[in-house]
Amino acid sequence: MAGLLASIAPDGPAPPAAPGAGDGATVLGERPAGPRLLDLTVRSPALAGVAHVRLLLPAGWSRAAVAAGRRWPTLWLLHGCGGDGDHTSWTANTALERLAGGHGVIVVMPEGGRTGNYSDWWNRGGGGPPMWETFHLTELRQILERGYGAGTARAIAGVGMGGTGALAYAARHRGLFRAAASFSGAVNTLHLDERGLDVADVIELGVAIGGGPSHWTDLWGDPDEQRVVWRQHNPYDLADRLAGVRLYISSGDGMPGPYDPRPWPGPGPDILEALAHRVGLELAGKLKTLGIPASTHFYQGTHRWPYWGRELHAALPILLAEIT
Repeated sequence: MAGLLASIAPDGPAPPAAPGAGDGATVLGERPAGPRLLDLTVRSPALAGVAHVRLLLPAGWSRAAVAAGRRWPTLWLLHGCGGDGDHTSWTANTALERLAGGHGVIVVMPEGGRTGNYSDWWNRGGGGPPMWETFHLTELRQILERGYGAGTARAIAGVGMGGTGALAYAARHRGLFRAAASFSGAVNTLHLDERGLDVADVIELGVAIGGGPSHWTDLWGDPDEQRVVWRQHNPYDLADRLAGVRLYISSGDGMPGPYDPRPWPGPGPDILEALAHRVGLELAGKLKTLGIPASTHFYQGTHRWPYWGRELHAALPILLAEIT
């Protein structure tokens, strides 16, 4: 770590080599978190507060190399809702450092809020914070490109809420990401389930559990009254905009699989994963109808990190092939 990060102060303000974004977002501090791991604290106008980002830096990264114009592809990894994540989750729950550390990419793991849903919140039509999409794709992207050697070849993946966000980001910002993957994402947010659990119900529950001051309809409005807003953030409705993006979509069926406890403690399947499975199949079917190729993996398993670590291992070669 000392050799790689020799020019990085372990704490305190970022050095001049790490400028801010155009709207005033800036790095307040840096902290090495392990070999090639660097945690950033970022002050964000889009969030009206502070957020954290973890970077996995490639071999050969240095302040001097960045100053000399060296650039690296980036792989963005988005965490899930609530207890499924924060900016540390990918390194805490998967073998990311071993899997991606030797591929010459900067891995970007940003905080996305407990229930931020990777969106600029509608806020009853008024907009304003939290603006997670603006933070990630404008403020943070500028910071990384101006001060940390991030290039323009990008791929993105996420789990749960982050899987939905990864595909939405790729669709809403055409050309920004060359590849995108969803692991157990609710990729059709307007799905109505005949068994009584809709994706909107899950979003409502997630925002409530998140403990923030907002009502769940502050995210995109009411799914009926503000349907246009919902569709503008729904990967299923944006499927045609994923043409040209290398895609990987996976989820379990909710039934206990090889990484689940035995005996299975529940009376039935994992309802969150079963729902992700149904909407994943819906999106895969629509992509096929549109003639947009996608790699898919639908398996027996539940909504847990051991499966997502396995899916990262499977998807990584597909993602990296598009950016390296």
